[in-house]
Amino acid sequence: MSLRSALSHVLASQEEIAADEERTDSLAQTGCIAAAAAGNRVQVALSGVIRSVILRPRQGVQAFEAELFDGSASVDLVWLGRRRIAGIEPGRRARIEGLVCQIDGRPTIFNPRYELRVRPGE
Repeated sequence: MSLRSALSHVLASQEEIAADEERTDSLAQTGCIAAAAAGNRVQVALSGVIRSVILRPRQGVQAFEAELFDGSASVDLVWLGRRRIAGIEPGRRARIEGLVCQIDGRPTIFNPRYELRVRPGE
């Protein structure tokens, strides 16, 4: 480890360290890319941690929404016609596959396939 990287690691905030660890863990998943590298209208596989969930109607249809963070960027996940999905909760790790599209400038995946991952220490 160089002096510069050691110094930046010491001076980094807890949030920056957590993001770096999440990015490293997410990219270690086979076939996954960084969320920041996901283009519009591209089929992707992402891995990260669910930051938040919310139930919100979209154009008159129930929609269960979650935010996935992989250390590089966040992606909105939207399941139409769902009120709840067992296991999709804040703090849970998941591997997601689907088509990324830009909705109001935010990367979004509608009705993604998902695989829940074991949390560290479980």
